[in-house]
Amino acid sequence: MTVRARVSITPNKVVVGEKMLIFDSVGPELLVEIYRKKVGNYPKFFKMDALSRLGFVAVELLLEGETPRKTDCEDRAVILFNRSASLADDVEYQRTIGKDGFFPSPAVFVYTLPNIVTGEIAIRNKYYGETSFYVLERRDEEVMKEIVEQAFQDPVTESVIAGWLECSDSEHYEAELYLIEK
Repeated sequence: MTVRARVSITPNKVVVGEKMLIFDSVGPELLVEIYRKKVGNYPKFFKMDALSRLGFVAVELLLEGETPRKTDCEDRAVILFNRSASLADDVEYQRTIGKDGFFPSPAVFVYTLPNIVTGEIAIRNKYYGETSFYVLERRDEEVMKEIVEQAFQDPVTESVIAGWLECSDSEHYEAELYLIEK
């Protein structure tokens, strides 16, 4: 396995490869600024929850250097990991349930599964390979590596976008993603 690209995003720092990118915003506004300056052509972004926004912009930055950009393919997998699953959205969804009536928000419900972010990435890039989201008790690089290695056992899989994607709420998040090739 060879790491071809790397991206790291926290509420106040963005690093692509070894280069720190400078943005004016921090926190949830940082993800919107990254989107506006680096992507800007995917209006569905504004309907996404914080976890999906984080994963979406992280992958966009990760793939910036890929020339030509690989799309419409079956040989790329998306495998992400975190500790809190979609807990931030679960809490928000619970808030939308009224005490006198059960009218929760379907717009929030959509994001109560953490694997929605892998789907958003696959749809955007037309990836038809494996998409998986694993919830681990803690960040465990060895377990993550083993799972990615298992993905490469599939004879079709030639590359994997993988890494840690944690978002406890819109103010607290971390993405550390890699583009890995066989």
